Amino acid sequence: MRSDGERALGGLLEAMHLAGMEDLPAQVAEHARLSGFTHVMIYVTDLQQQLLVPLQGQHDTAGEPLETLRIDATMPGRAFRAVTIVRGRSPKDDRTPLLWVPLLDGTERIGVLGLIAPQDDELAETRAKDLASLVAVLVVSKRPHSDSFARLVRARPLTLSAEMLWNLLPPGTFANDDVVVSAALEPAYEMGGDAFDYALDSGTLHVSIFDAMGHDTSAGLTASIAMAACRNNRRQGMGLAAIGEAIDVAIREEFTGRFATGILAQLDLRSGLLSWINRGHHPPLVLREGHLVASLESEPDPPMGFGMDAFTGLLRYQLQPGDRLLFYTDGVIEAQSPQGELFGLERFIDFVVRREADGMSAPETLRRLIQAILAHQHGRLQDDATVVTVEWQTRRRFQLVL
Repeated sequence: MRSDGERALGGLLEAMHLAGMEDLPAQVAEHARLSGFTHVMIYVTDLQQQLLVPLQGQHDTAGEPLETLRIDATMPGRAFRAVTIVRGRSPKDDRTPLLWVPLLDGTERIGVLGLIAPQDDELAETRAKDLASLVAVLVVSKRPHSDSFARLVRARPLTLSAEMLWNLLPPGTFANDDVVVSAALEPAYEMGGDAFDYALDSGTLHVSIFDAMGHDTSAGLTASIAMAACRNNRRQGMGLAAIGEAIDVAIREEFTGRFATGILAQLDLRSGLLSWINRGHHPPLVLREGHLVASLESEPDPPMGFGMDAFTGLLRYQLQPGDRLLFYTDGVIEAQSPQGELFGLERFIDFVVRREADGMSAPETLRRLIQAILAHQHGRLQDDATVVTVEWQTRRRFQLVL
């Protein structure tokens, strides 16, 4: 005979096979009662990861519609930021535990799950974590075809370019035993020509970052072509130099006078050997034990789209366990305050190093970095700002809900 927890999870999974995102809150609440949880609240993060937005149709213990919460100033936000269970008390009865549990798809932070537990013990915590894991998977599986969800997580409309790119980008976070990849991109609603990509192929991590000319729909199309050409040729087994040439050709076939800079890299996860080509882009940075140890300078080859020959070829660097790579676009270091002060490379590196010293996870570091860059420009970027970090065999394991 199945336990209450097994019946709750199995029943929810079965019920959601033919249900949509709009049905999720009611179904979760119904099946969570089998495990003794009397009130369930599902929040998801907005595109900028500044807010926790409740899924539609939910109410608080007083029967009022749930309100949007700030990630940086609330108890549920603390669960999201620290990726850990945060305990509170029910508003109706301060003896009844209220648990806030992060919603994770692998290591991607989806939002948080709030629930009033029957008791504050190990069994209730285990069932809460199991339920949160399933809810996260269900949210991720339902969101691609839910316009109501897309509207919910947007504070304002997306530009056409941003609409295209958001549908191409991989998740902002990935981790396994060998590597942690995190990425952040702003402005979320008006992104123009920045893009990033990563993928695993057995023991190799592929990473790319692009910065297309301009900040309009054509820039978004250029970045989209660069990403698609990169993926298409990489999956045919081409080497980095050949992929760069294929991107160059693809852009020239569609545009005249348009181009994209970029880094195309691959990391051998067994040895830590990094290989890359630089097509007119800022060099990757290497942080080790809280210090910048290398700026991987080279004579950059021409940007992609000009049809000019590349001369440098493949570059290599040997990482050490725990090293962190930083890839970035010029919108990060060239972010300018109203007084004309640049955010700058030194401030960028110092910010990442300080957060690492505080024990902060890479995804949370980048979330806060983007907020710092926005604050530096009083809330509005003059150019896209994108950062990708890659931590190889880090000793700071990505902390899950434990």
